[in-house]
Amino acid sequence: MSPASVATSAPLVPPPLGRLPLDDARLQGRLWRGSSLSTAADPALASGFAALDAELPGGGWPLRAVTELLTPQPGVLEWRLLAPALRDWWAAQALPAATPSRRGRAATPALRSLLLINPPHTPHLPGLQALGLPPAALVWVEAGTPAQALWAAEQAIKSRVAMLAWLPETQPEQIRRLQVNALSSDAPAFLMRPERVQQQSSAAPLRLVVQPGEGWELNVHLLKRRGPAHEGWLQLSAVPGEVEPLLTAAKRKPLPVPAPEPTPTPVSPPMERHHALARPVLQA
Repeated sequence: MSPASVATSAPLVPPPLGRLPLDDARLQGRLWRGSSLSTAADPALASGFAALDAELPGGGWPLRAVTELLTPQPGVLEWRLLAPALRDWWAAQALPAATPSRRGRAATPALRSLLLINPPHTPHLPGLQALGLPPAALVWVEAGTPAQALWAAEQAIKSRVAMLAWLPETQPEQIRRLQVNALSSDAPAFLMRPERVQQQSSAAPLRLVVQPGEGWELNVHLLKRRGPAHEGWLQLSAVPGEVEPLLTAAKRKPLPVPAPEPTPTPVSPPMERHHALARPVLQA
């Protein structure tokens, strides 16, 4: 290139700071202020708890992300918290498709399964069916090693099926890999981990601590979310559907704490008073 052509070429002027074009529509809604909840356009699944949905970005469980549930004891609280959302997810995808098939009948979409990877207890099919999850929707995967369980979780996310995985030994870099794969999936993905890993870093955009509350309540704290820090705990009434009709109004509420009984005041033994005429008998 000659010097003359260089001199006559238009100079490259960088765009002013703060005026970078956002041509990709996928970036819209992915930026938010730290003082407000994210309003991303990604789909969300209502949790079934109005108080919880009000605190979750998008108004429900994210469908393009991995959600971590940290509990003190695995296999006890997860189903009561997740059953309403999983039931609605299964019912929504089981509806017939709007476009007719070649024979003129409404085509039914292929139903996606719900994978249970290394649950701490054997899944109780009658109990899960009572929660609204038919046995045909459930696939139980029992991996022999943590590496196999992690591989099964990754394949489930890539296959766009709902997943509940109990992975207590998962490392931060492994969770990051799962989160990257979840960006292209529209099915819920939940990781159950012990409560003691709260201080570990995690690429999951949503992390919750779940503890048992009084009566049938669940205490939920949002440890991490796309938005401001969550203060305090949410008390969610999580009575199983089959149990609720059997409970009276009093049994649905936490039992009142009995008042402590007053400590009895010790009573001093009465002073023994001898008769004035009582005298020791002197023996001769």
